[in-house]
Amino acid sequence: MEAEAKPLAATASAPPAPAAPEHTHKWIIAVAVILCTILEVLDSSIVNVALPHMQGSFSATIDEVTWVVTTYLVAAGIMIPTTGWIAGQFGRKNYFLISITAFVISSAMCGAARTLDQMVAFRFLQGIAGAALQPLSQAILMETFPPNEQTLAMAVWGLGLMVAPIMGPTVGGYITDNWNWRWNFYINVPIGIGAAFMVSTFVHDPSYLQRLKGKGRADWLGIVCLVVSLGLGEIVMDRGDRSDWFAAPWVWYSSLIALVAFATLIVHEWRIPDPIVHVRILKNRNFAVPTVLLILMTFTAYGMTILNPIFLQELLGYTAWKAGLAMAPRGMGVMASMFLLGGIAKKGYDTRPLVIFGFFLIGFSAWMLGGLDLTMSMSNFIWPTVTQGIGMGLVFPNLSASALSSIPREQMGYAASLYSMTRNVGGSIGTSVLTTLLVRREQVNQSRLVEHVSPFSAWDLSRSSSGLPGAIHFNYMNELVTGQKQGLAMLYGSVQSQATMLSLNNIYRTLSIVMILAISLCFMLPRPRAGRAVEAH
Repeated sequence: MEAEAKPLAATASAPPAPAAPEHTHKWIIAVAVILCTILEVLDSSIVNVALPHMQGSFSATIDEVTWVVTTYLVAAGIMIPTTGWIAGQFGRKNYFLISITAFVISSAMCGAARTLDQMVAFRFLQGIAGAALQPLSQAILMETFPPNEQTLAMAVWGLGLMVAPIMGPTVGGYITDNWNWRWNFYINVPIGIGAAFMVSTFVHDPSYLQRLKGKGRADWLGIVCLVVSLGLGEIVMDRGDRSDWFAAPWVWYSSLIALVAFATLIVHEWRIPDPIVHVRILKNRNFAVPTVLLILMTFTAYGMTILNPIFLQELLGYTAWKAGLAMAPRGMGVMASMFLLGGIAKKGYDTRPLVIFGFFLIGFSAWMLGGLDLTMSMSNFIWPTVTQGIGMGLVFPNLSASALSSIPREQMGYAASLYSMTRNVGGSIGTSVLTTLLVRREQVNQSRLVEHVSPFSAWDLSRSSSGLPGAIHFNYMNELVTGQKQGLAMLYGSVQSQATMLSLNNIYRTLSIVMILAISLCFMLPRPRAGRAVEAH
Protein backbone atom coordinates (compact mmCIF):
# COMPACT_ATOMS: atom_id res chain seq x y z
CA MET A 1 0.00 0.00 0.00
CA GLU A 2 2.78 2.43 0.92
CA ALA A 3 4.62 1.58 -2.26
CA GLU A 4 1.57 2.45 -4.33
CA ALA A 5 0.80 5.65 -2.45
CA LYS A 6 4.35 6.94 -2.65
CA PRO A 7 4.32 7.94 -6.35
CA LEU A 8 1.12 9.90 -5.79
CA ALA A 9 2.52 11.93 -2.96
CA ALA A 10 5.83 12.45 -4.69
CA THR A 11 4.46 13.37 -8.08
CA ALA A 12 5.47 17.00 -7.85
CA SER A 13 9.09 16.13 -7.04
CA ALA A 14 9.50 13.24 -9.45
CA PRO A 15 11.30 13.98 -12.71
CA PRO A 16 8.85 14.44 -15.58
CA ALA A 17 8.44 11.62 -18.02
CA PRO A 18 8.51 12.24 -21.73
CA ALA A 19 5.54 14.17 -23.01
CA ALA A 20 2.59 12.26 -24.33
CA PRO A 21 2.83 11.91 -28.11
CA GLU A 22 0.87 14.47 -30.09
CA HIS A 23 -1.92 12.82 -32.04
CA THR A 24 -2.36 13.76 -35.68
CA HIS A 25 -6.14 13.57 -35.31
CA LYS A 26 -6.30 15.32 -31.94
CA TRP A 27 -9.04 17.79 -32.94
CA ILE A 28 -11.19 15.03 -34.45
CA ILE A 29 -10.81 13.13 -31.19
CA ALA A 30 -11.64 16.33 -29.29
CA VAL A 31 -14.83 16.86 -31.32
CA ALA A 32 -15.91 13.24 -30.77
CA VAL A 33 -15.44 13.13 -26.99
CA ILE A 34 -16.70 16.70 -26.42
CA LEU A 35 -19.82 15.88 -28.41
CA CYS A 36 -20.47 12.96 -26.09
CA THR A 37 -19.99 15.21 -23.06
CA ILE A 38 -22.43 17.79 -24.46
CA LEU A 39 -24.99 15.03 -25.09
CA GLU A 40 -24.78 13.80 -21.50
CA VAL A 41 -24.86 17.24 -19.85
CA LEU A 42 -27.53 18.57 -22.20
CA ASP A 43 -29.76 15.57 -21.56
CA SER A 44 -29.60 16.08 -17.80
CA SER A 45 -31.05 19.61 -18.15
CA ILE A 46 -33.09 19.55 -21.36
CA VAL A 47 -35.71 17.31 -19.74
CA ASN A 48 -36.59 19.79 -16.99
CA VAL A 49 -38.74 22.03 -19.19
CA ALA A 50 -40.58 18.98 -20.58
CA LEU A 51 -41.66 17.65 -17.17
CA PRO A 52 -45.13 19.31 -17.26
CA HIS A 53 -45.79 17.71 -20.65
CA MET A 54 -44.61 14.31 -19.37
CA GLN A 55 -46.88 14.78 -16.39
CA GLY A 56 -49.86 15.08 -18.73
CA SER A 57 -48.78 12.15 -20.93
CA PHE A 58 -48.34 9.80 -17.96
CA SER A 59 -51.18 11.21 -15.79
CA ALA A 60 -48.69 11.69 -12.96
CA THR A 61 -48.41 14.12 -10.08
CA ILE A 62 -45.61 16.65 -9.87
CA ASP A 63 -43.91 14.61 -7.14
CA GLU A 64 -44.09 11.43 -9.24
CA VAL A 65 -42.81 12.93 -12.49
CA THR A 66 -39.74 14.45 -10.79
CA TRP A 67 -38.42 10.90 -10.38
CA VAL A 68 -37.55 11.18 -14.08
CA VAL A 69 -34.82 13.62 -13.03
CA THR A 70 -33.94 12.04 -9.69
CA THR A 71 -33.28 8.53 -11.01
CA TYR A 72 -30.92 9.88 -13.69
CA LEU A 73 -28.91 11.83 -11.11
CA VAL A 74 -28.74 8.88 -8.71
CA ALA A 75 -27.56 6.47 -11.41
CA ALA A 76 -24.94 8.90 -12.71
CA GLY A 77 -23.74 9.73 -9.20
CA ILE A 78 -23.18 6.06 -8.42
CA MET A 79 -21.38 5.21 -11.65
CA ILE A 80 -19.03 8.19 -12.06
CA PRO A 81 -16.55 7.15 -9.31
CA THR A 82 -16.32 3.62 -10.76
CA THR A 83 -15.35 4.84 -14.23
CA GLY A 84 -11.59 4.56 -13.72
CA TRP A 85 -11.78 1.01 -12.38
CA ILE A 86 -14.14 -0.23 -15.12
CA ALA A 87 -11.99 1.38 -17.82
CA GLY A 88 -8.93 -0.34 -16.36
CA GLN A 89 -10.66 -3.72 -16.46
CA PHE A 90 -12.18 -3.55 -19.94
CA GLY A 91 -10.21 -0.81 -21.70
CA ARG A 92 -11.03 2.88 -21.94
CA LYS A 93 -12.06 2.81 -25.60
CA ASN A 94 -14.26 -0.28 -25.14
CA TYR A 95 -15.98 1.23 -22.11
CA PHE A 96 -16.45 4.56 -23.91
CA LEU A 97 -18.07 2.86 -26.91
CA ILE A 98 -20.28 0.72 -24.67
CA SER A 99 -21.39 3.83 -22.78
CA ILE A 100 -22.22 5.76 -25.98
CA THR A 101 -24.12 2.80 -27.42
CA ALA A 102 -26.08 2.24 -24.22
CA PHE A 103 -26.80 5.96 -23.95
CA VAL A 104 -28.21 6.10 -27.48
CA ILE A 105 -30.34 2.97 -26.97
CA SER A 106 -31.68 4.14 -23.59
CA SER A 107 -32.45 7.59 -25.08
CA ALA A 108 -34.56 5.97 -27.77
CA MET A 109 -36.29 3.86 -25.10
CA CYS A 110 -37.04 6.99 -23.05
CA GLY A 111 -38.62 8.61 -26.09
CA ALA A 112 -40.77 5.53 -26.68
CA ALA A 113 -41.82 5.06 -23.03
CA ARG A 114 -45.59 4.64 -22.54
CA THR A 115 -45.82 4.65 -18.75
CA LEU A 116 -44.08 6.53 -15.97
CA ASP A 117 -42.57 3.30 -14.61
CA GLN A 118 -40.97 2.63 -18.00
CA MET A 119 -39.64 6.18 -18.20
CA VAL A 120 -38.08 5.99 -14.73
CA ALA A 121 -36.43 2.64 -15.51
CA PHE A 122 -35.08 3.84 -18.86
CA ARG A 123 -33.78 7.08 -17.30
CA PHE A 124 -31.93 5.00 -14.71
CA LEU A 125 -30.25 3.05 -17.52
CA GLN A 126 -29.49 6.30 -19.31
CA GLY A 127 -27.82 7.69 -16.19
CA ILE A 128 -25.67 4.56 -15.81
CA ALA A 129 -24.62 4.79 -19.47
CA GLY A 130 -23.96 8.53 -19.49
CA ALA A 131 -21.97 8.67 -16.25
CA ALA A 132 -18.71 7.57 -17.90
CA LEU A 133 -18.82 10.06 -20.77
CA GLN A 134 -17.56 13.08 -18.81
CA PRO A 135 -14.56 11.58 -16.94
CA LEU A 136 -13.46 9.36 -19.84
CA SER A 137 -13.58 12.23 -22.34
CA GLN A 138 -11.56 14.37 -19.93
CA ALA A 139 -8.93 11.65 -19.50
CA ILE A 140 -8.74 11.04 -23.26
CA LEU A 141 -8.19 14.72 -23.99
CA MET A 142 -5.47 15.06 -21.35
CA GLU A 143 -3.51 12.25 -23.01
CA THR A 144 -4.27 13.28 -26.60
CA PHE A 145 -2.94 16.84 -26.35
CA PRO A 146 0.68 17.74 -25.53
CA PRO A 147 1.36 19.36 -22.13
CA ASN A 148 1.50 22.92 -23.46
CA GLU A 149 -2.00 22.51 -24.98
CA GLN A 150 -3.74 20.71 -22.10
CA THR A 151 -5.26 23.88 -20.68
CA LEU A 152 -6.54 24.74 -24.16
CA ALA A 153 -8.02 21.24 -24.41
CA MET A 154 -9.73 21.66 -21.04
CA ALA A 155 -11.02 25.06 -22.17
CA VAL A 156 -12.65 23.57 -25.26
CA TRP A 157 -13.98 20.62 -23.25
CA GLY A 158 -15.25 22.91 -20.50
CA LEU A 159 -16.98 25.05 -23.10
CA GLY A 160 -19.34 22.18 -23.90
CA LEU A 161 -19.72 21.32 -20.22
CA MET A 162 -20.69 24.87 -19.23
CA VAL A 163 -22.75 25.89 -22.26
CA ALA A 164 -24.84 22.69 -22.40
CA PRO A 165 -26.83 23.42 -19.18
CA ILE A 166 -27.60 26.89 -20.54
CA MET A 167 -28.70 25.48 -23.89
CA GLY A 168 -30.83 22.81 -22.22
CA PRO A 169 -33.86 24.89 -21.18
CA THR A 170 -33.83 26.88 -24.43
CA VAL A 171 -33.47 23.90 -26.78
CA GLY A 172 -35.80 21.75 -24.69
CA GLY A 173 -38.45 24.46 -24.61
CA TYR A 174 -38.30 24.94 -28.37
CA ILE A 175 -38.48 21.19 -29.11
CA THR A 176 -41.32 20.64 -26.64
CA ASP A 177 -43.38 23.60 -27.88
CA ASN A 178 -42.91 22.97 -31.61
CA TRP A 179 -42.57 19.16 -31.84
CA ASN A 180 -43.05 16.82 -28.92
CA TRP A 181 -41.28 16.22 -25.63
CA ARG A 182 -40.19 12.76 -26.90
CA TRP A 183 -37.86 14.42 -29.42
CA ASN A 184 -35.74 15.66 -26.51
CA PHE A 185 -34.61 12.02 -26.34
CA TYR A 186 -34.79 11.00 -29.99
CA ILE A 187 -32.41 13.81 -30.98
CA ASN A 188 -29.62 12.00 -29.10
CA VAL A 189 -29.72 9.02 -31.46
CA PRO A 190 -28.16 10.42 -34.69
CA ILE A 191 -25.68 12.60 -32.79
CA GLY A 192 -24.61 9.68 -30.59
CA ILE A 193 -24.15 7.39 -33.60
CA GLY A 194 -21.88 9.95 -35.28
CA ALA A 195 -19.82 10.41 -32.09
CA ALA A 196 -19.49 6.63 -31.64
CA PHE A 197 -18.19 6.26 -35.21
CA MET A 198 -15.50 8.92 -34.65
CA VAL A 199 -14.45 7.39 -31.33
CA SER A 200 -14.25 3.91 -32.87
CA THR A 201 -12.10 5.21 -35.74
CA PHE A 202 -9.71 7.66 -34.09
CA VAL A 203 -9.49 6.90 -30.34
CA HIS A 204 -7.06 4.20 -29.18
CA ASP A 205 -5.99 3.07 -25.73
CA PRO A 206 -2.42 3.98 -24.76
CA SER A 207 0.01 1.10 -24.30
CA TYR A 208 0.06 1.28 -20.50
CA LEU A 209 -3.73 0.83 -20.36
CA GLN A 210 -3.52 -2.19 -22.64
CA ARG A 211 -1.00 -3.76 -20.25
CA LEU A 212 -3.22 -3.05 -17.23
CA LYS A 213 -6.43 -4.34 -18.83
CA GLY A 214 -8.07 -7.12 -16.83
CA LYS A 215 -5.64 -6.87 -13.90
CA GLY A 216 -6.80 -6.17 -10.39
CA ARG A 217 -9.43 -7.71 -8.17
CA ALA A 218 -13.01 -6.57 -7.76
CA ASP A 219 -13.52 -4.45 -4.65
CA TRP A 220 -17.01 -5.65 -3.72
CA LEU A 221 -17.15 -3.99 -0.30
CA GLY A 222 -16.12 -0.69 -1.88
CA ILE A 223 -18.75 -1.08 -4.61
CA VAL A 224 -21.52 -1.75 -2.08
CA CYS A 225 -20.49 1.18 0.15
CA LEU A 226 -20.23 3.43 -2.90
CA VAL A 227 -23.70 2.53 -4.17
CA VAL A 228 -25.31 2.93 -0.75
CA SER A 229 -23.58 6.18 0.25
CA LEU A 230 -23.88 8.06 -3.04
CA GLY A 231 -27.27 6.59 -3.97
CA LEU A 232 -28.96 7.44 -0.68
CA GLY A 233 -27.08 10.73 -0.43
CA GLU A 234 -28.28 11.83 -3.86
CA ILE A 235 -31.87 10.88 -3.03
CA VAL A 236 -31.75 12.81 0.25
CA MET A 237 -30.31 15.93 -1.40
CA ASP A 238 -32.75 15.81 -4.30
CA ARG A 239 -35.92 14.81 -2.43
CA GLY A 240 -35.30 15.97 1.13
CA ASP A 241 -36.73 19.44 0.67
CA ARG A 242 -40.09 17.99 -0.46
CA SER A 243 -40.32 16.12 2.87
CA ASP A 244 -39.23 19.11 4.99
CA TRP A 245 -35.84 17.48 5.48
CA PHE A 246 -35.30 15.96 8.93
CA ALA A 247 -38.95 16.29 9.86
CA ALA A 248 -39.37 13.05 7.88
CA PRO A 249 -38.02 9.82 9.47
CA TRP A 250 -36.81 8.43 6.14
CA VAL A 251 -34.43 11.40 5.76
CA TRP A 252 -32.89 10.58 9.14
CA TYR A 253 -32.47 6.89 8.37
CA SER A 254 -31.17 7.45 4.86
CA SER A 255 -28.70 10.12 5.95
CA LEU A 256 -27.36 7.98 8.80
CA ILE A 257 -26.92 4.92 6.58
CA ALA A 258 -25.28 7.02 3.85
CA LEU A 259 -22.82 8.58 6.32
CA VAL A 260 -21.84 5.20 7.79
CA ALA A 261 -21.39 3.73 4.31
CA PHE A 262 -19.35 6.74 3.20
CA ALA A 263 -17.04 6.56 6.24
CA THR A 264 -16.56 2.83 5.67
CA LEU A 265 -15.82 3.51 2.00
CA ILE A 266 -13.10 6.08 2.77
CA VAL A 267 -11.36 3.90 5.37
CA HIS A 268 -11.59 0.77 3.25
CA GLU A 269 -10.46 2.40 0.00
CA TRP A 270 -7.53 4.05 1.74
CA ARG A 271 -6.18 0.74 3.03
CA ILE A 272 -6.58 -1.79 0.22
CA PRO A 273 -4.08 -2.02 -2.69
CA ASP A 274 -6.69 -2.13 -5.51
CA PRO A 275 -9.49 0.31 -4.56
CA ILE A 276 -12.39 1.11 -6.82
CA VAL A 277 -12.05 4.79 -5.80
CA HIS A 278 -8.44 5.94 -5.40
CA VAL A 279 -8.99 8.32 -2.49
CA ARG A 280 -5.22 8.37 -1.84
CA ILE A 281 -4.94 10.65 -4.86
CA LEU A 282 -6.22 13.40 -2.55
CA LYS A 283 -2.86 13.24 -0.73
CA ASN A 284 -1.46 15.03 -3.75
CA ARG A 285 -1.93 18.72 -2.88
CA ASN A 286 -1.73 19.69 -6.54
CA PHE A 287 -4.88 17.61 -7.11
CA ALA A 288 -6.66 18.29 -3.80
CA VAL A 289 -6.59 22.11 -3.93
CA PRO A 290 -8.17 22.40 -7.43
CA THR A 291 -10.74 19.79 -6.39
CA VAL A 292 -11.83 21.86 -3.36
CA LEU A 293 -12.00 24.97 -5.54
CA LEU A 294 -14.10 23.06 -8.07
CA ILE A 295 -16.60 22.15 -5.35
CA LEU A 296 -16.92 25.82 -4.35
CA MET A 297 -17.37 26.89 -7.97
CA THR A 298 -20.00 24.26 -8.82
CA PHE A 299 -21.78 24.95 -5.53
CA THR A 300 -22.20 28.56 -6.68
CA ALA A 301 -22.66 28.05 -10.42
CA TYR A 302 -25.13 25.13 -10.25
CA GLY A 303 -27.05 26.83 -7.46
CA MET A 304 -27.41 30.02 -9.49
CA THR A 305 -28.54 27.93 -12.47
CA ILE A 306 -31.48 26.80 -10.31
CA LEU A 307 -32.20 30.24 -8.81
CA ASN A 308 -32.12 32.25 -12.04
CA PRO A 309 -35.13 30.52 -13.70
CA ILE A 310 -37.12 30.98 -10.48
CA PHE A 311 -36.35 34.69 -10.55
CA LEU A 312 -37.16 35.12 -14.25
CA GLN A 313 -40.24 32.91 -14.55
CA GLU A 314 -41.96 33.12 -11.17
CA LEU A 315 -41.20 36.74 -10.28
CA LEU A 316 -40.85 38.51 -13.63
CA GLY A 317 -43.35 36.34 -15.51
CA TYR A 318 -40.99 35.24 -18.31
CA THR A 319 -41.90 32.19 -20.38
CA ALA A 320 -39.49 29.23 -20.44
CA TRP A 321 -38.31 30.30 -23.89
CA LYS A 322 -37.73 33.94 -22.86
CA ALA A 323 -35.98 32.87 -19.64
CA GLY A 324 -33.71 30.61 -21.67
CA LEU A 325 -32.85 33.50 -23.99
CA ALA A 326 -32.04 35.71 -21.00
CA MET A 327 -29.67 33.09 -19.57
CA ALA A 328 -28.06 32.14 -22.89
CA PRO A 329 -25.60 35.11 -23.08
CA ARG A 330 -23.75 33.61 -20.12
CA GLY A 331 -22.52 31.00 -22.57
CA MET A 332 -21.00 33.74 -24.72
CA GLY A 333 -18.95 34.89 -21.75
CA VAL A 334 -17.85 31.33 -21.06
CA MET A 335 -16.84 30.82 -24.68
CA ALA A 336 -14.82 34.03 -24.97
CA SER A 337 -12.90 33.63 -21.73
CA MET A 338 -12.13 29.93 -22.25
CA PHE A 339 -10.51 30.55 -25.60
CA LEU A 340 -8.63 33.51 -24.13
CA LEU A 341 -7.34 31.36 -21.27
CA GLY A 342 -6.38 28.54 -23.63
CA GLY A 343 -4.36 30.88 -25.83
CA ILE A 344 -2.54 32.40 -22.86
CA ALA A 345 -1.76 29.00 -21.34
CA LYS A 346 -0.44 27.70 -24.67
CA LYS A 347 2.22 30.42 -24.61
CA GLY A 348 3.41 29.22 -21.22
CA TYR A 349 2.21 32.10 -19.04
CA ASP A 350 1.18 31.60 -15.42
CA THR A 351 -2.64 31.53 -15.45
CA ARG A 352 -3.21 31.53 -11.70
CA PRO A 353 -3.90 35.31 -11.58
CA LEU A 354 -6.63 34.73 -14.15
CA VAL A 355 -8.18 32.08 -11.92
CA ILE A 356 -8.25 34.56 -9.04
CA PHE A 357 -9.76 37.17 -11.35
CA GLY A 358 -12.32 34.59 -12.53
CA PHE A 359 -13.50 33.88 -8.98
CA PHE A 360 -13.67 37.64 -8.39
CA LEU A 361 -15.91 38.05 -11.45
CA ILE A 362 -18.21 35.22 -10.28
CA GLY A 363 -18.49 36.85 -6.86
CA PHE A 364 -19.00 40.30 -8.35
CA SER A 365 -21.77 39.02 -10.63
CA ALA A 366 -23.51 37.41 -7.66
CA TRP A 367 -23.29 40.71 -5.78
CA MET A 368 -24.81 42.56 -8.76
CA LEU A 369 -27.68 40.04 -8.95
CA GLY A 370 -28.22 40.64 -5.25
CA GLY A 371 -29.17 44.25 -6.03
CA LEU A 372 -31.89 43.52 -8.61
CA ASP A 373 -35.60 44.12 -8.05
CA LEU A 374 -38.96 43.33 -9.64
CA THR A 375 -38.89 46.40 -11.91
CA MET A 376 -35.59 45.61 -13.66
CA SER A 377 -35.20 45.15 -17.41
CA MET A 378 -33.69 42.09 -19.08
CA SER A 379 -30.38 43.89 -19.67
CA ASN A 380 -29.99 44.35 -15.90
CA PHE A 381 -29.99 40.57 -15.60
CA ILE A 382 -27.93 39.74 -18.70
CA TRP A 383 -24.81 41.74 -17.84
CA PRO A 384 -24.21 40.09 -14.43
CA THR A 385 -24.68 36.64 -15.97
CA VAL A 386 -22.27 37.42 -18.81
CA THR A 387 -19.77 38.52 -16.15
CA GLN A 388 -20.35 35.24 -14.34
CA GLY A 389 -19.78 33.31 -17.56
CA ILE A 390 -16.47 35.08 -18.15
CA GLY A 391 -15.38 34.19 -14.63
CA MET A 392 -16.38 30.54 -15.00
CA GLY A 393 -14.50 30.33 -18.28
CA LEU A 394 -11.33 31.60 -16.63
CA VAL A 395 -11.61 29.23 -13.66
CA PHE A 396 -12.79 25.85 -14.87
CA PRO A 397 -10.22 24.88 -17.55
CA ASN A 398 -7.26 25.88 -15.43
CA LEU A 399 -8.53 23.95 -12.41
CA SER A 400 -9.02 20.83 -14.54
CA ALA A 401 -5.60 21.07 -16.17
CA SER A 402 -3.92 21.86 -12.86
CA ALA A 403 -5.51 18.89 -11.11
CA LEU A 404 -5.05 16.23 -13.80
CA SER A 405 -1.63 17.24 -15.11
CA SER A 406 -0.10 16.38 -11.72
CA ILE A 407 -1.40 12.79 -11.80
CA PRO A 408 0.58 9.77 -13.07
CA ARG A 409 -0.79 8.47 -16.35
CA GLU A 410 -1.74 5.11 -14.85
CA GLN A 411 -3.97 6.97 -12.38
CA MET A 412 -5.50 9.35 -14.93
CA GLY A 413 -8.83 7.51 -15.29
CA TYR A 414 -9.28 7.21 -11.52
CA ALA A 415 -8.40 10.88 -11.00
CA ALA A 416 -10.77 12.06 -13.75
CA SER A 417 -13.67 10.04 -12.31
CA LEU A 418 -12.97 11.31 -8.78
CA TYR A 419 -12.74 14.87 -10.11
CA SER A 420 -16.06 14.49 -11.95
CA MET A 421 -17.67 13.04 -8.83
CA THR A 422 -16.68 16.10 -6.78
CA ARG A 423 -18.18 18.34 -9.48
CA ASN A 424 -21.50 16.51 -9.19
CA VAL A 425 -21.34 16.52 -5.39
CA GLY A 426 -20.71 20.27 -5.33
CA GLY A 427 -23.59 20.89 -7.72
CA SER A 428 -25.97 18.63 -5.78
CA ILE A 429 -25.11 20.24 -2.45
CA GLY A 430 -25.43 23.72 -3.94
CA THR A 431 -28.83 22.95 -5.43
CA SER A 432 -30.17 21.45 -2.20
CA VAL A 433 -28.73 24.06 0.16
CA LEU A 434 -29.76 27.09 -1.90
CA THR A 435 -33.30 25.89 -2.62
CA THR A 436 -33.79 25.11 1.07
CA LEU A 437 -32.33 28.47 2.04
CA LEU A 438 -34.68 30.15 -0.43
CA VAL A 439 -37.76 28.55 1.15
CA ARG A 440 -36.62 29.36 4.69
CA ARG A 441 -35.74 32.97 3.87
CA GLU A 442 -39.07 33.44 2.08
CA GLN A 443 -40.92 32.50 5.27
CA VAL A 444 -38.81 34.88 7.40
CA ASN A 445 -39.10 37.81 4.98
CA GLN A 446 -42.83 37.26 4.50
CA SER A 447 -43.45 37.34 8.26
CA ARG A 448 -41.53 40.62 8.50
CA LEU A 449 -43.31 42.23 5.56
CA VAL A 450 -46.83 41.44 6.80
CA GLU A 451 -46.09 43.38 9.97
CA HIS A 452 -46.35 46.54 7.87
CA VAL A 453 -49.70 45.86 6.14
CA SER A 454 -53.31 45.77 7.31
CA PRO A 455 -56.84 45.22 5.88
CA PHE A 456 -56.99 48.98 5.24
CA SER A 457 -53.98 48.58 2.94
CA ALA A 458 -55.91 45.97 0.98
CA TRP A 459 -58.92 48.29 0.61
CA ASP A 460 -56.75 51.17 -0.54
CA LEU A 461 -54.97 48.91 -3.04
CA SER A 462 -58.21 47.54 -4.53
CA ARG A 463 -59.74 51.04 -4.75
CA SER A 464 -56.70 52.54 -6.46
CA SER A 465 -56.40 49.63 -8.93
CA SER A 466 -60.11 49.74 -9.88
CA GLY A 467 -60.39 53.53 -10.01
CA LEU A 468 -63.12 53.70 -7.32
CA PRO A 469 -63.48 57.13 -5.65
CA GLY A 470 -63.53 57.43 -1.91
CA ALA A 471 -67.16 58.59 -1.79
CA ILE A 472 -70.08 56.32 -0.78
CA HIS A 473 -71.74 54.43 -3.65
CA PHE A 474 -75.26 53.02 -3.90
CA ASN A 475 -73.81 49.50 -3.64
CA TYR A 476 -71.30 50.50 -1.01
CA MET A 477 -71.34 47.36 1.16
CA ASN A 478 -71.00 45.01 -1.79
CA GLU A 479 -68.09 47.02 -3.19
CA LEU A 480 -66.47 47.18 0.23
CA VAL A 481 -66.49 43.39 0.71
CA THR A 482 -65.61 42.51 -2.87
CA GLY A 483 -62.95 45.18 -3.17
CA GLN A 484 -61.28 44.20 0.09
CA LYS A 485 -61.09 40.53 -0.98
CA GLN A 486 -59.51 41.53 -4.26
CA GLY A 487 -57.15 43.86 -2.47
CA LEU A 488 -56.14 41.18 0.02
CA ALA A 489 -55.36 38.76 -2.83
CA MET A 490 -53.31 41.40 -4.66
CA LEU A 491 -51.57 42.42 -1.45
CA TYR A 492 -50.70 38.83 -0.53
CA GLY A 493 -49.29 38.20 -4.00
CA SER A 494 -47.21 41.34 -3.76
CA VAL A 495 -45.90 40.36 -0.32
CA GLN A 496 -44.96 36.89 -1.59
CA SER A 497 -43.12 38.31 -4.59
CA GLN A 498 -41.21 40.80 -2.50
CA ALA A 499 -40.34 38.14 0.08
CA THR A 500 -38.96 35.88 -2.65
CA MET A 501 -37.03 38.78 -4.19
CA LEU A 502 -35.47 39.70 -0.84
CA SER A 503 -34.55 36.05 -0.27
CA LEU A 504 -32.85 35.83 -3.66
CA ASN A 505 -30.96 39.06 -2.95
CA ASN A 506 -29.67 37.61 0.32
CA ILE A 507 -28.63 34.31 -1.28
CA TYR A 508 -26.84 35.95 -4.21
CA ARG A 509 -24.81 38.11 -1.86
CA THR A 510 -24.02 35.12 0.35
CA LEU A 511 -22.60 33.38 -2.74
CA SER A 512 -20.31 36.35 -3.32
CA ILE A 513 -18.86 35.71 0.15
CA VAL A 514 -18.27 32.06 -0.82
CA MET A 515 -16.22 33.32 -3.75
CA ILE A 516 -14.03 35.33 -1.35
CA LEU A 517 -13.20 32.03 0.37
CA ALA A 518 -12.36 30.53 -3.01
CA ILE A 519 -10.03 33.44 -3.82
CA SER A 520 -8.12 32.86 -0.58
CA LEU A 521 -7.58 29.20 -1.53
CA CYS A 522 -6.33 30.13 -5.01
CA PHE A 523 -2.99 31.15 -3.52
CA MET A 524 -2.39 27.46 -2.75
CA LEU A 525 -2.65 26.45 -6.42
CA PRO A 526 0.57 24.89 -7.75
CA ARG A 527 2.76 27.02 -9.97
CA PRO A 528 2.74 25.63 -13.52
CA ARG A 529 6.09 24.43 -14.80
CA ALA A 530 7.14 24.93 -18.38
CA GLY A 531 6.65 21.81 -20.43
CA ARG A 532 5.06 19.92 -17.58
CA ALA A 533 3.88 16.57 -18.85
CA VAL A 534 1.40 14.07 -17.62
CA GLU A 535 3.84 11.98 -15.64
CA ALA A 536 4.22 8.23 -15.64
CA HIS A 537 5.64 5.76 -13.14
